[in-house]
Amino acid sequence: METIEATAASNSAVIPFLTITDTAPTTKTEAYEAVRFNAMKHGILSKLAVLAHEDHAEFDDLLAALIDEHRPAGITERHLIEELATIIWRKRRVLLAEGAKINEGLKAAVSNPALVMTTAAPFQRGLSGKGVDLRDLLDATPQEMGERQREAENDLAATRKAGEILRKGGANAYQAARRALSAGLREWWDVRLSDDEGDATAESFAEFVRDELHPFCISALQEVRFTPAIKAQTLGEGVQAYRLEKLNRYETHLDRKFERTLAMLLKLKDLRVE
Repeated sequence: METIEATAASNSAVIPFLTITDTAPTTKTEAYEAVRFNAMKHGILSKLAVLAHEDHAEFDDLLAALIDEHRPAGITERHLIEELATIIWRKRRVLLAEGAKINEGLKAAVSNPALVMTTAAPFQRGLSGKGVDLRDLLDATPQEMGERQREAENDLAATRKAGEILRKGGANAYQAARRALSAGLREWWDVRLSDDEGDATAESFAEFVRDELHPFCISALQEVRFTPAIKAQTLGEGVQAYRLEKLNRYETHLDRKFERTLAMLLKLKDLRVE
């Protein structure tokens, strides 16, 4: 009995059993990894969906992510995944077109600040918008706008003080009124004198303060105070929703197409599992 067992053991020792590594079947994941990029390399839609000036690598990344998510089992499922990628890609174009339309509208709005500003605050006097760069208002930070408001308030107060000094008159009224102004406003008056557009007299200076400085300071202060409304009006006119109507309908079409395609893909996957 012992001899028989020894012989059996000896014979079994030389039988060429295959190792687990040699016999292990290829897993579904490994098989998938070998073909996961086939849709990118051989897809019919991919060749037409991405235009020459667009980023092919970005589309490939999108398609690879969808393939990785849905793991197609056959050409039909891969085709549906590729169709999902092209729909997303086309929706990307819709957003680019929408942005371009809005920028076009903004360009038209900022080119007419007088209309935009008076429309933003239609009942405010002194808000003319003449000589204003709306781009400067749109780009200003809250801190910058706060500083501008303080400067505008100080300039208006100084202008009113200068006007009051001139109204009272006196031998030194001209010099006192000039000193009452801020440096920037005094420079404005000095430039006028250098251009022979005024006389260094109290009468000429009073006319300048009344007709130019005071209206300017009021307008500057109004401009700062109503900057939020001016920004909203500018952006609102830039959107021009009626120009986006066709884009919105096209986007809705793509959304519905995406839903149908995804539903079809999920149904195929469910049938495969059953």
